[in-house]
Amino acid sequence: METKIAYYRNKLSMTQEELAKIVGVTRQTIISLEQNRYNPSLLLAYKITRALKMKYVEEVFGLSVA
Repeated sequence: METKIAYYRNKLSMTQEELAKIVGVTRQTIISLEQNRYNPSLLLAYKITRALKMKYVEEVFGLSVA
C-alpha cells in the first residue's frame, strides 16, 4: 500500500510527532507508514485521513498493484 501521509502532513506543516499524538500511535508508526513498511488497520487509516483534513481514505492510502 502506498501512502501520501508525508505529502498531506507537510502541506499542513504538521510534524510526525503531532500526527502521532492526534491519532494515538507512536512517531515510529508514522515513520513506518510513510515509508510503506506497515499497513494500517482500517480504523487507523480513517483517523489519519481525518487528522490530515482529507475526506476519503483513498486520497491518502492507495493500493499498489504489481
